Amino acid sequence: MREVVFLRQNQAKWQRYESTPANGPDELAARFVELTDDLAYARTFYPDSSTTAYLNTLTGKLHQALYKNKSVEPGRFAGFWRRELPLLVARHHRPLLLALLFFLLCTALGVLSAALDETFVRVVLGDAYVNQTLENIERGDPMAVYKGENESVMFLYITLNNIKVSLMAFASGLLPGLGTGTILFRNGLMLGAFQMFFYQKGLLLPSVLTIWIHGTLEISAIVLAGGAGLVMSRGILFPGTYARRESFRRAARDGMQLVLGLVPIFITAGFLEGFVTRHTDMPLLLSLLIIGSSAGFIGWYFILYPFQLYRRHVAPAAPY
Repeated sequence: MREVVFLRQNQAKWQRYESTPANGPDELAARFVELTDDLAYARTFYPDSSTTAYLNTLTGKLHQALYKNKSVEPGRFAGFWRRELPLLVARHHRPLLLALLFFLLCTALGVLSAALDETFVRVVLGDAYVNQTLENIERGDPMAVYKGENESVMFLYITLNNIKVSLMAFASGLLPGLGTGTILFRNGLMLGAFQMFFYQKGLLLPSVLTIWIHGTLEISAIVLAGGAGLVMSRGILFPGTYARRESFRRAARDGMQLVLGLVPIFITAGFLEGFVTRHTDMPLLLSLLIIGSSAGFIGWYFILYPFQLYRRHVAPAAPY
């Protein structure tokens, strides 16, 4: 792009940033991100121009204003979940969507494989689990596997294991696409085979009403953690106008923030699995209420709210 075209496309925005105060710290941060992108582009293609010098000065001013505000900003902890995390989700919606689509494809593959080969479920879930479940079905309590452990022990074990899986899904993004993809593939395959197994036994509805009490949050968080891994992979593979090291640093920071934001969801899912799922005789409406509330929260907080927040605070200044 010629410098005069670059200047014509962005000059009005830069002048607005220079003359009009930001409407709060979130908009200030969004402006700073936009200016650093523009500055990186200018340094790459017009290193000695007055445009680059102007952008460097303007970015420095916003940097000082941003970190001055950051040091006195109240409610920083709550603000992370109220603003920062949803804006990260909106900014990285493409790799998060890719993780979801790939997981659904793997789940469908698990369903198909279990439908075509009855022994497949033993390959992915293990003989011990399948045999125990078959025994529980014969005793008339197919979900008894969720009742065997002490509630508190089960809660702690499941929560820590889910957090470990999410961190592995994220860290595997260091192997661009392959590590994270493997974890999503394995979990999707297991989920599909698991549900087909209960369908073949005529227990699909009871399994859904029991397992998805905790699974709605748990599976959603695992997919989102996989998306965070893809965010880091994208930073490595597609640095754009940044140096690859800087692109990786930014992507790794964003991905880690996404994963840390999932910890409360894993804790809630672990609590539900440890203390609630075991009550397989609960009323149908209560089970549907828990599952529906969990699905509604995921849909609102990770889909609707991020884009509403993005359009309100970022899109007017910098179309995404």
